[in-house]
Amino acid sequence: MRISLMTTCLVDVMAPDVARATVTLLERLGHEVVFDKRQTCCGQMHTNTGYYTEAAPVVRSFVDTYEPSLDSIDAIVMPSGSCAGCVRDQHQLVAQHEGDSELEERAAAVSAKTYELSELLVDVLKVTDVGAYFPHSVTYHPTCHSMRVLKVGARPVKLLRAVEGIEVRNLPESDTCCGFGGTFSVKNDATSDAMVTDKAANVVSAGAEFVVAGDASCLMNIGGKLRRNGAAPQSVHLAQILASTREEPFVPSQTILGRAS
Repeated sequence: MRISLMTTCLVDVMAPDVARATVTLLERLGHEVVFDKRQTCCGQMHTNTGYYTEAAPVVRSFVDTYEPSLDSIDAIVMPSGSCAGCVRDQHQLVAQHEGDSELEERAAAVSAKTYELSELLVDVLKVTDVGAYFPHSVTYHPTCHSMRVLKVGARPVKLLRAVEGIEVRNLPESDTCCGFGGTFSVKNDATSDAMVTDKAANVVSAGAEFVVAGDASCLMNIGGKLRRNGAAPQSVHLAQILASTREEPFVPSQTILGRAS
């Protein structure tokens, strides 16, 4: 298959190894990965905050980037449940809000080919065992958008359980938010901090070496709190685990806000 990678803003700036891991994984599975250099932002920060009018130019730019190539690609993959959720759930709403029926139709066509990584692997590529090797214990945090908007369900856990050498431990209160929520963590910093404090405590109680999720933003939030608290677990993206093999194992220094050196 020919798959277009949309890295997302946060991955591009804060966690580029997640994008590299996504490419490594998909190419190892025999697929061609292309990257459109015109890509910018999906507009999630605007849409989540309710700024639909301000989001419209961003959505239009996203559609202008990907819609012309729909006939030459099989899928668009985003290593982020929140960004994929924005494309699939909010882009058409933005177009409707602006009364732009043409943009709504084009956005629908793009969203129909857009997938979060675990969705692409399990639903489109029909694979759960990707040949990964990760001899560590992990606990999985299901991020809000992946769980409540995309409804990815058990797909990430199925992928994790198929990894050679891994031990998957249950995360207490796994379905609670980590408190990031984009601008929520800025506008409601005290509440956000209380939420991530609880999440970090649950991660520690799971007793795993790593906390894994499908969103770099949530991992940045959780990993930052763990690091500030001097806690042992490190944060790692699902793509990084799935890209790890015996021949090319994951390097702990690539964790998202991992342990201080």
